[in-house]
Amino acid sequence: MLPVRAVIVAADMLTPYGKGVESCFNALMEGRSAVAPLTRFSAIEFPTSIAATIPDLVYHGEKTIVMQMFERLFPAPIPPDSALILATTKGEIDLLEMNLLGLATEADDSRLDKLLSKVAVLADVSGKATVLSAACTSSSAALARAASLIRSGKEESVLVAACDAVTEFIYAGFSSLMALDSSPAKPFDKGRQGLSLGEGAGYVLVMSDERAKREGRPILAEIAGWGMADDANHMTGPSRESEGLINAISRALVSASTDQTEIDFISAHGTGTNYNDEMEMRAFTALFGSRKRPVYSIKGGSGHTMGAAGLFETLIAIEALKRGSVPPTVNHVNCDDDAMGWVSSTPVSLDSPGTALVTNSGFSGINTALILKLNAGGNW
Repeated sequence: MLPVRAVIVAADMLTPYGKGVESCFNALMEGRSAVAPLTRFSAIEFPTSIAATIPDLVYHGEKTIVMQMFERLFPAPIPPDSALILATTKGEIDLLEMNLLGLATEADDSRLDKLLSKVAVLADVSGKATVLSAACTSSSAALARAASLIRSGKEESVLVAACDAVTEFIYAGFSSLMALDSSPAKPFDKGRQGLSLGEGAGYVLVMSDERAKREGRPILAEIAGWGMADDANHMTGPSRESEGLINAISRALVSASTDQTEIDFISAHGTGTNYNDEMEMRAFTALFGSRKRPVYSIKGGSGHTMGAAGLFETLIAIEALKRGSVPPTVNHVNCDDDAMGWVSSTPVSLDSPGTALVTNSGFSGINTALILKLNAGGNW
C-alpha cells in the first residue's frame, strides 16, 4: 500500500505587495522592496522608522490588523470538516495595546485561543482547532504538523492559517534587541545590519492525495518531508555552529526519502541579521559542500513577517518551482564571502526544477525545514 501523501490544494496570501502569490512573486522578481517609512504609529523614539506594512489597514480601530487581513482572504473554498492550525507569534497584540491606552477592550481579548475561534468562524471550519506559536518558525512548523497529521491518517484535510502584524508593541520589542536595520534589510550582504519587519496573513489547505483526487482538486505541490530541531543555544540568537538547522534539514531529507542531490534550490530564512545569515550558510555548506544550490531570501522585499514567514516562503517556493526561476534576494548588492556562488541579486533560471528546500529559524533556537515537490498540473 502506497503511503499517504500530504498535498497542497489551495492557498492564498496577503502581503504589502497585495493579495495573491503572483503579486508577491512578481514584485520579488523585479527586485522591488515593500519596506517603506512607517506611518502607522510614531517611531520617533526608535532607532529606525521603516517597515513593510499594508497601507489601508486601520490601526486601533474597530477590528484588529490581523482580522482585517483575514477578512480579505476568507471565505474561501475550505471543506467544513477541515482541522485548523493557526500559526502566529503575537496575533491580536494590538488589543493589548488598546487596553493599555484605556480603550474599550479587555487585555484578555488578545489571547491566541480567542483569535483561533474567530478564524474558525471566518473560515467556516469545525474540525479540531489548534494554535501553534513557535516564534518565526510558527507557520512552517504548522505546515509540518499538518503534513504529519495527514501522513499518519489522523486527518484528511487541514487548514493552516498564518498571520502577524506590525504593531508598536512588536516594533518596540525588536528595537530593544537592536535587531532592526535603519535601511531595508540586506540578507546575505556584507553590509547587512539587521532585519526589517513586515506583516501579512495567508492560508494553505493541506489534504491527503486520496481525498484531493476524490474531490477533483488541483494539486499544487506535495509537502514531501519536514524536520524540526532546537539548538537550545540562546533565547534570541542561533548557535554559531548551526547544528540545529543541520539536524532539521537532515530529518526533512529522511522524511522525504530524498538526498541533497535532488534539491534544486533553497528558500532561506535570511533575516539580514549577522548571526542568522552566517549560521544558515554554514549549515548549507556543511550539507551540500561544493554542490552549491541557488539560495534566496524574500525578506529584503516583504520584510520579516514573523509567524507568517514560513507559509509565505513556502508559497513563493512553489511558484518558483512552477516558473522554473528563483527570485533574487532583494537589496543584495555586496555578497558575503560565504554566500558567494549561492546567493544572487538577479533571478536564476532552472531547468525543470522539481524539489525545493524551505528553511526557517526562530527565537529559542528552533529550526524547521520543509521539502516541497512540484505537481505540474496545479494552479492557484
